[in-house]
Amino acid sequence: MCGIVGYLGSKDTIAVLLEGLRRLEYRGYDSAGVAVVSDGHLRVIKTAGKMSALQAALEGAHLTGSCGIAHTRWATHGPPSTRNAHPHTDCAEKIAVVHNGIIENYLHLRERLQAAGHTFRSQTDTEVIPHLVESRYKGDLVAAVRAALKELEGSYACAVLCADEPGLLVVARQYSPLVVGLGDGENFAASDIPALVKFTKRIYLMDNGEMAILTPESVSVQTLAGKPVTKEVFHVPWDAAAAEKGGHRHFMIKEILEQPDALRDTMRAWVSRTGELHLDQIGLSPAHLRRIQKVVAIACGTAAYAGMAGQYAIEQLAGVPVIVDVASELQHREAMFDDRTLGIVISQSGETADTLQAQRMARRRGAKVVAITNVIGSSVARESDGLLYIYAGPEIGVASTKAYTSQITAAYLLMIHLGLARGAISETKARRLLRAMQKLPQQAEQVLAKAQEVEALASKYADVRRYLYLGRGANYCSAMEGALKLKEIAYLDAEGYAAGEMKHGPLALVTSEVCIVATAFAGPVYSKMLGNLQEIRARGGKVICIAAEDDSEIAKYADDVFRVPATEEILSPILAAIPLQLYAYYRADQMGCEIDQPRNLAKSVTVE
Repeated sequence: MCGIVGYLGSKDTIAVLLEGLRRLEYRGYDSAGVAVVSDGHLRVIKTAGKMSALQAALEGAHLTGSCGIAHTRWATHGPPSTRNAHPHTDCAEKIAVVHNGIIENYLHLRERLQAAGHTFRSQTDTEVIPHLVESRYKGDLVAAVRAALKELEGSYACAVLCADEPGLLVVARQYSPLVVGLGDGENFAASDIPALVKFTKRIYLMDNGEMAILTPESVSVQTLAGKPVTKEVFHVPWDAAAAEKGGHRHFMIKEILEQPDALRDTMRAWVSRTGELHLDQIGLSPAHLRRIQKVVAIACGTAAYAGMAGQYAIEQLAGVPVIVDVASELQHREAMFDDRTLGIVISQSGETADTLQAQRMARRRGAKVVAITNVIGSSVARESDGLLYIYAGPEIGVASTKAYTSQITAAYLLMIHLGLARGAISETKARRLLRAMQKLPQQAEQVLAKAQEVEALASKYADVRRYLYLGRGANYCSAMEGALKLKEIAYLDAEGYAAGEMKHGPLALVTSEVCIVATAFAGPVYSKMLGNLQEIRARGGKVICIAAEDDSEIAKYADDVFRVPATEEILSPILAAIPLQLYAYYRADQMGCEIDQPRNLAKSVTVE
């Protein structure tokens, strides 16, 4: 999940590297460092803690040079510390490496290198790379890196420079994300596009098993075996300003407020103004969709809860059984997939490691896969049979908000397409649903206009330290996602449950010190939900309920009600998500928590 940046050119190298790191700090913020080739020498400065510590260490250091690499770390091997921070160097301190991923055979390699006389300074798996390169270096950095990488098992995106070849940067990718930026008299590398958009919008999207050789004047790409690769230039469709806070206190609140536009843009991409759905480019014929016997949602974390929303919708309206499991478990369940299975892969970044592994396994088993992702050209996108992009724009806050509701929107569009192809829903019903979906952006604006009500609720329940989130049917996913948001950024004890499960154990937790956050909308399970809330209130539990504005009954069953515009029950998780996000945000802000960079977490989970 770490962030890497590389630069060769005439600009202030340190300024470029720090700007890139600043835009990648959401990927990891345990430590940071830079390495620059200056006057034939390698100079490395690194610190524990967030990037501000590195910036302080660089003040007065007067690092100069036209070639450099930088890194911001999310710790895997070895705790956060200065010695475990990247870049790592070889024994002679002439070769420096930054790395994102996990080297699975690092212990074997480390023992072998130590036996050969190499001295290690850190506890990381990454440090084997510069020592391997050193052991193979005979004046040709490209050849040495190629030989070293062939010995690695696991995942990596890495950048390597050498003091003896100051105008050269070698980068490579195997499973971990990597992009190369193309400039005029300068070139760049990074683990994600936001690091580069201030400097260039012309990008090479590196594929697995590829290596790029960068000089200030040129970029050549080849396989690890040395075979030349011709790459298409990807033009980034957004600018640097889209990844800035825009005057907001945190990225998270900015991104919560951007949801109406994200929903609107995602709908516009796939639905015409006259309400016609156009999903032809998902790459699967109606005949194939009619053959589908089951759907499996492949996702992790928040994306998995978007899959749960899709599960309810697809089963109800397309008549196909849907299985949702977290990808870290799903990738070991090969029997779930065959040539009559449709995999729906959901990932904001398109680089989620567990999701990618499960996706690859599904395709090996003959399943067709449709990807729902926010990042054009990402690994998930390139390795799918069909694509359904969301257009949420850059999401920097670690806790996903606008991507989540956009993912649900995309899943609903796929549900309608699948239902039509299978004859499970009529054109009339499809048009009704699409009209209701086209109202969602404006309805989301109405919810956001009442954000102060949610802030007041967060203040009212400031003393609560234990939460139970409840939902049924379409909003079971809302309970799970609402609890996750509170855990992620407020660090409070919060669990999501199917409301009907309360009397099977969790009801024992209900006391006057527990707050229940429930989501209840008119539908098949509404009356049962009211019964569950009555059971909770009889035991002294405090109840906050999210409900439709036309619900005249719910106030009898809750201490506080936050109302959202009425919509189809099947679509309600999109509107329900917004007050749940706001509650977590305001509660965390009141507690002084690190909202955009919560402890122990990173935005893009690129290691298993």
